[in-house]
Amino acid sequence: MVSFRRIWSRLNDAHDVGAARNTTAVLLCAEMLAYTEIDWVAYMQQVQTFLQGERDYALIKGQTGPLVYPAGFLYIYSALYQMTAGGNIMLAQTIFAFIYLANQAVVMQLYITSHAVPPWALILLCLSKRVKSIFLLRMFNDGVTTLLVNIALLLLIRRKWRWSLVVFSAALSVKMNVLLLAPPVAVILLQAAPWKDILLGALAAVVLQLMLGLPFLLQHPRLYLSKAFEFSRIFLLKWSVNWAFLPEDIFCSKALAGCLLGAHLSLLLLFAHYKWCKEDGGLLRLLLRRLKGQGQPEMTLKQDSAEQADSAKRMLAVVFSGNLIGIACARTLHFQFYSWYFHSVPLLLWHAEMFSPLRIVVFVCIEVVWNTFPPATWSSACLLFCHLTMLFELYNFSNWSAPKAPSKRV
Repeated sequence: MVSFRRIWSRLNDAHDVGAARNTTAVLLCAEMLAYTEIDWVAYMQQVQTFLQGERDYALIKGQTGPLVYPAGFLYIYSALYQMTAGGNIMLAQTIFAFIYLANQAVVMQLYITSHAVPPWALILLCLSKRVKSIFLLRMFNDGVTTLLVNIALLLLIRRKWRWSLVVFSAALSVKMNVLLLAPPVAVILLQAAPWKDILLGALAAVVLQLMLGLPFLLQHPRLYLSKAFEFSRIFLLKWSVNWAFLPEDIFCSKALAGCLLGAHLSLLLLFAHYKWCKEDGGLLRLLLRRLKGQGQPEMTLKQDSAEQADSAKRMLAVVFSGNLIGIACARTLHFQFYSWYFHSVPLLLWHAEMFSPLRIVVFVCIEVVWNTFPPATWSSACLLFCHLTMLFELYNFSNWSAPKAPSKRV
């Protein structure tokens, strides 16, 4: 029998990816949660209509209403429809168990590559009951999107710029929340990627979107774009995890939407200009220098492990903080939206120069809030406080040194 001390020693070896993955699998198998229907049946109904030949987005409906996701969602869930014999729940949950494990493996690789947290903190990535529910029990498309986003981030920190943009585009084709990552990813590309890779990657990303949406764009282009990428949807207050303390008339008002959008853009500009691009002289100076062809990154595959870890950690911190800004300023957050940023919380907490006990308190508070059903006034206020605390700490007490191109070896 392997002793507890030996298990703990293996877990604390940050280079032992297998130990981290095995821990994830054990925690996954140990927890049994009951299935409750939310969107799976609606997904299968929408897919069935699509497979029957319908290409009008207004007519592709399920029990929860018309389809509101881009075309990539339909292709992926059509495959799941076929693999599960029309939507068999047990088969689908088995498939999503592998999706969950695959996502955990990719996330662990992100953390181990970047040395972003102390080894013991990796266990935090495996402890969320709500995230397991999102992936395994409800089988939301948020889980598929999250897996694709994390694969794209892994490609990004390995400086596979073109492939990273293509996979980001694939994730966007499943759910449009990926757009929250666009500003910080754009900053990283400006700082570290050659123009050729940026332009070719962006072109490939656009082509992928056009190819996936082509059957709908050819017949009902305006309807497809307005439904698949709808920015004007107003959700119900009763499902809002983040603004439950507001009166419904204020929650549904255009004034609140405008204030949140203004706060989102302002925070992005503040972080981009004064933090992410500080060593470049600010966002505008970086952009002008790149447009003039100055400061072109000299890329090479040779880079020592310390440089790789520092660069990866900084890139992930930029992307995750930009995403957190979008989450904090979102008009509404449904329970499945937790998967959009749960895996980034430990990295951001350790990127900020906070005391470890405070980090754990914030992490636990966020998890408790997302497991409080129905949303309550106190839980929404607590979540807002946690988000603002993280953003304050990240802005004022973090190291935002820019990612440098790998140094050439002589």
